[in-house]
Amino acid sequence: MTHRLNSRFGKSLLGSALGMALLAGSANAGDIRFWTTEDQPDRLAKQQDMARQFQEATGNKVEVIPVSEKDYGTRTTAAFAAGDLPDVIYHPLQYALPWAEAGILDTEAATEVVEELGADTFQAGPISLAAFDGGVTSVPVDGWTQMIVYRADLFAEKGLEPPNSYANVEAAIKALHNPPELYGFVAPTKVDENFMSQVLEHVLLANGVSPVGADGFKALEAGPTTESLDFFKAIGKASPPGELYWKQSRELYFAGKAAMIIWSPFILDELAGLRDSAPPTINDDPTSKDLAAKTGIVTNFAGPSNADGAAWGDVRYFGITNDADTDTAQEFIKFAMDDGYMQTLSIAPEGKFPVRSGTADDPEKFNKAWSMLPVGVDRKAPLSELYEQSMIDEIVGGLKVAQRWGVAEGQLSLASKMINAQPINRVFRQYLDGEVDAAAAIEALNTELGAIK
Repeated sequence: MTHRLNSRFGKSLLGSALGMALLAGSANAGDIRFWTTEDQPDRLAKQQDMARQFQEATGNKVEVIPVSEKDYGTRTTAAFAAGDLPDVIYHPLQYALPWAEAGILDTEAATEVVEELGADTFQAGPISLAAFDGGVTSVPVDGWTQMIVYRADLFAEKGLEPPNSYANVEAAIKALHNPPELYGFVAPTKVDENFMSQVLEHVLLANGVSPVGADGFKALEAGPTTESLDFFKAIGKASPPGELYWKQSRELYFAGKAAMIIWSPFILDELAGLRDSAPPTINDDPTSKDLAAKTGIVTNFAGPSNADGAAWGDVRYFGITNDADTDTAQEFIKFAMDDGYMQTLSIAPEGKFPVRSGTADDPEKFNKAWSMLPVGVDRKAPLSELYEQSMIDEIVGGLKVAQRWGVAEGQLSLASKMINAQPINRVFRQYLDGEVDAAAAIEALNTELGAIK
């Protein structure tokens, strides 16, 4: 791949005295810089340890540089303009396509890594989310999918199906909702919370509803959108009164007062009594694993207009920049995704699901090893000791069908603006409260979303 390294130097130096100066003052050949948003001290230490392992194996040094995620966009743009990008950059999904289109990322180099590791050893969802020009923008590293967390014991007692569809959720509410002893659901209703935005995107994705198409804004269809509005009203009416977000949903579920909530997998260690700051209160023992044993999860969730359903996914990637020492950057990523993969995931296993399931010789190698990684804060235990294998499989399986608005259409940036502006939160809350009917709600959504550029 030397030809690509030479090509990179050609791009970097063409007509640029600054580029020549940077090259002259650069580190030894083979030494690379790695930007990461995992900047908490314990997480940083694990990445630095992996870099040491890579240096011992290859002789190439990796400088691990923490960068706050809130500064990523501006700092990366400035470094690109100065010809001073790092070699490898660990980044969230939102930057994948914009950086590829801007020329920040060397997508051919990333595609080569995926192909050499084996594209079929990766989960399909993270690969499709990063699709670009016949390859990928970056190499998928880890991810998580939003989950419906539910009382599997109560579902079994009533003979209920898992809440993997609008219809099954509503049937469970009808059978279990008995306030104030037990609420059927705890839906997000605090309109200025990003938590509500994530849940509503999940609900709408499940029914095949999206406000963007290949050309930008796409008007919401009346039929499927009305179904989603009615579903949100159903889970909202089965919730306690008030302005609800992640805090109340966790507290009520942990107290045994909620049959279903929607949450991220970061709840998994807390649910099993491993974090003193967020203990289960269903009984008198804050370290009890009883609630974890009574819990089931669903990642892929379907509405009546979308039988295949969807999982709302958040994926992180290793990008190789166009200023990189390409060969060494590729070798580092291959190490981090193979021999060093458990070190990569051990940073926070409950929120870093393996996007690479295994190898060609052992297709489930990394899934199995990940399930044995200890999770928790004040106490530690592997997920495989806390939850049944079927639940572990469901956790990881959601990444196969992970989706987000605007990714397939190349409109992630526009979709993010629509979500952040929060008209969807506001209008869905108005519909829940009976302030508008479905037709008025859809008209308001189309007007407000269509005005966002």
